[in-house]
Amino acid sequence: MRTFISPKGVVDIFLHLQLPPNTSPIKYTTTHLPFSSELIDCFPSFADPSHIFNSSILSLRYYNSEFALMAARRILKELKDLQRDPPTSCSAGPVAADMFHWQATIMGPNDSPYAGGVFVVTIQFPPDYPFKPPKVAFRTKVFHPNINSNGNICLDILKEQWSPALTISKVLLSICSLLTDPNPDDPLVPEIAHMCKTDKFKYESTARSWTQKYAMG
Repeated sequence: MRTFISPKGVVDIFLHLQLPPNTSPIKYTTTHLPFSSELIDCFPSFADPSHIFNSSILSLRYYNSEFALMAARRILKELKDLQRDPPTSCSAGPVAADMFHWQATIMGPNDSPYAGGVFVVTIQFPPDYPFKPPKVAFRTKVFHPNINSNGNICLDILKEQWSPALTISKVLLSICSLLTDPNPDDPLVPEIAHMCKTDKFKYESTARSWTQKYAMG
């Protein structure tokens, strides 16, 4: 059989490779799409895992690249690893069965002004993941020199220090470390960085106040 990319996107690779001749692709099943067993393992709580698989594969139509197939398998592996061995104080998983769009929660580290807070983070995987880093941003407001008002994070492993060997689990742990040990020498918000350097008490008090206001209930 011949693999090709159609104008409609990666999903057509599955349809053309897996469906027998003269078969109408009205309903996708595990018979037609062999990767479904992997997704069923990842979503044991859903009553109809085939629906999760269909949604996940259909989401690939937006990524017109063979790399998306590799990315999907890598993301599935990371999801399984996270479920088996979740990082301390973090959780993450797909949003609405879209394997390329995740949401994570991070518990504020106890030894930081963010203690007691629950911070929501969005994760968007590119179609050429893991060769390119995911886009990670805070949805919960946080007072931090390396996190701006849009939730963008200044973290080297999400930029020039990214490596395909890194995982979302390691990214989440690095963000937790950033909450504990901010880096005011490489700030995303210079004003907060200046406060962190010159008035640590005020910085921590403000960060604690924001945590209580935005990350606690």
